[in-house]
Amino acid sequence: MNFSESFRTALDSLLANKLRSVLTMLGVIIGVGAVIALMSIGNGVQSSITSEISAFGTNLLTISTNQENSGGYQALSMRDVAVLSNSLNAPDVAEVSAVVQGQQTVVREGNNINTTVSGITANHFMVNNMSEFQSGDGLTQNDMDTKARVAVLGAEAAVDLFGTEYPIGKNVKINGVSYRVVGVLAESGSGFGNSDGNVFVPITTAHDRLYATRTRTGEKAVSQITAQAASEEQTDAAIEQITAALRREHGIKYAADDDFQIFSQADLLATFSTITAALTAFLGAIAGISLLVGGIGIMNIMLVSVTERTREIGIRKAIGALKRDILLQFLLESMLLSGLGGALGIALGWGISQIASSLMDLATVIDAGTVSLATGFAIGIGLIFGIYPAWRAANLRPIEALRYE
Repeated sequence: MNFSESFRTALDSLLANKLRSVLTMLGVIIGVGAVIALMSIGNGVQSSITSEISAFGTNLLTISTNQENSGGYQALSMRDVAVLSNSLNAPDVAEVSAVVQGQQTVVREGNNINTTVSGITANHFMVNNMSEFQSGDGLTQNDMDTKARVAVLGAEAAVDLFGTEYPIGKNVKINGVSYRVVGVLAESGSGFGNSDGNVFVPITTAHDRLYATRTRTGEKAVSQITAQAASEEQTDAAIEQITAALRREHGIKYAADDDFQIFSQADLLATFSTITAALTAFLGAIAGISLLVGGIGIMNIMLVSVTERTREIGIRKAIGALKRDILLQFLLESMLLSGLGGALGIALGWGISQIASSLMDLATVIDAGTVSLATGFAIGIGLIFGIYPAWRAANLRPIEALRYE
């Protein structure tokens, strides 16, 4: 019996027991569907994070306090901002902004939200690529110099506080003090770096009225400094210059560790990519267990099939069928079950990923590698778990098989 005849015989056998075949495939369908869906969602999350981090600019550097080496103090100050803004200290740094932030209750005529209120420098929105506004404007240097009680709202914060009312020129209260709204940011969307619910005020105002934290030397502390390198190619040089300037400013001795840490967008991207890739692989592995369960189900049904068809096997052997013909037929039946289950599982996984995409506002990604892996694994499961039943069928003795009722 050639391969095509064996294939046709195997297919006829499965079609003769349609319901049992479908139920047997169910474990493989669910397993492959889960692998495809979870991997596509994981890939979509990774792609989304990558694009969002890249949108901030590949030449952006984030400087924050290294809590392990700062002795419990905030290490960064407005003096550090001035030092890094001096081109003599950091010639490859184009712009420097700072933020001091914490949680505050913001009130507007009965509406109130508990959110992050950030004191920022005048160039903060520009440096961090947040310069699009729904209405109004950002904060100015004059606002900084005069410690003005003005605020910029994130898009979500504006809706929560004002509803459909136009907020520009209206007042909100932070820590019992009135601030006039001068701008509303455009929506930044969900995900990494989302500031839609935040409120922004001049950093000088924040230091005087909201956050009195000081450094070890008594300087006004900042939560974070953002530095923009002159170009992507100058990022590494900018990191070296910032490190040297801050070590001098903080009086850090040669062998001592830094009390600050610097992250580039590439560092953040690598960290998030590693985390999401590991999580995606973990979820895929969990889903893969369903495939193993499906494989066990296939082996169980194939063993039942061998028992039910013992007399048929005996007749085929008596009229000249070879061991390899019987072996091939039962292996093909097992692989057809897993292969068809895999194909239906791919369709199921695609459907789940599309539903997840619409519900989560996430562009799920189904790549050829994931589909190939899931398909290959499904067929491989059929082959592996079909070997023993096929071997048993092939090794039945014709005389005993013919006597079986």
